[in-house]
Amino acid sequence: MQEKDVGILKGDINMEEKIVKVLNVMSEYLSIAQMKKLQEVILQTFAENEAEKAEIANDKFLEMFLDAKTIEGCSERTIKYYRETVQHLLSQTETSVRKITTEEIREYLSDYQKLNNCSNVTIDNVRRNISSFFSWLEEEDYILKSPMRRIHKIKTKTVVKSVISDEGIEKLRDNCNEKRDLAIIDLLYSTGIRVGELVNLNIDDIDLEGRECIVYGKGDKERRVYFDAKAKVHLKDYIDTRTDKNKALFVTLDAPHDRLKISGVEIRLRKLGRKLSLERVHPHKFRRSMATRAIDKGMPIEQVQKILGHSQIDTTMQYAMVNQNNVKTAHQKYLA
Repeated sequence: MQEKDVGILKGDINMEEKIVKVLNVMSEYLSIAQMKKLQEVILQTFAENEAEKAEIANDKFLEMFLDAKTIEGCSERTIKYYRETVQHLLSQTETSVRKITTEEIREYLSDYQKLNNCSNVTIDNVRRNISSFFSWLEEEDYILKSPMRRIHKIKTKTVVKSVISDEGIEKLRDNCNEKRDLAIIDLLYSTGIRVGELVNLNIDDIDLEGRECIVYGKGDKERRVYFDAKAKVHLKDYIDTRTDKNKALFVTLDAPHDRLKISGVEIRLRKLGRKLSLERVHPHKFRRSMATRAIDKGMPIEQVQKILGHSQIDTTMQYAMVNQNNVKTAHQKYLA
């Protein structure tokens, strides 16, 4: 079989080469008549597959992608972000996702940044989400090659994010008027758990005597985390004051005492931080502070990674910003 005979496959060079290779190998074992039949069946099969793929609309591809991500264990928040990002791209073009080019996406990203006046960090997040979508299309054989392969990570400034100081933590503790809020602060600070993991905790998940609890992180990955004596005392004080029947560890202060939501924790901490003139107090800052404190005190990075529930150690390094004073002390100790 000549390569030109496979032109029906619409320029899929890799597929053409594979078919030619199969036919060349089989030519040693089949008669001319059998070879013609095999060629006919292969071409018909792939032509049908191409026709089926061509009938799938862009919105359908998006739904299939989101379903796959849901099965993989992505959170509702992540799924929502994927949907909004990819949907906006698809709303700006009538081209099938199977035919979108690298140049079109580059132009889209450039226009998006100009129109929304967003930072490189934001536009890189958009790029990453779109790249995930096209990588999935490639993995599922809906496209031959992702148009995002030649659109590389957008350079961003490395900003050393601040952590909550020991004095800051003590100020937050001293100014808590609610036992619930004090327990939240101590649990976040000593365990480094995500706010989503915090609000999903139930009272039965807490082992006060062992000072530990089980949380479910991204992808429903289970891990054990540990808290200190202060967190134990304040958790017990808070739980003992509860008169409601809700199984949730943290609930709203007012009846009907529903499970506390992420936004409820964020608003509460932000308000308390502003009252004390502390710089941007939010749940994730406690996580970063815990990681930094652990590294500064000599905990091996692999153990910090396990506590935080990171699959990649590079992610842990981004959270753990080593204290500059410790760097100076180490320099004097080893190099001066």
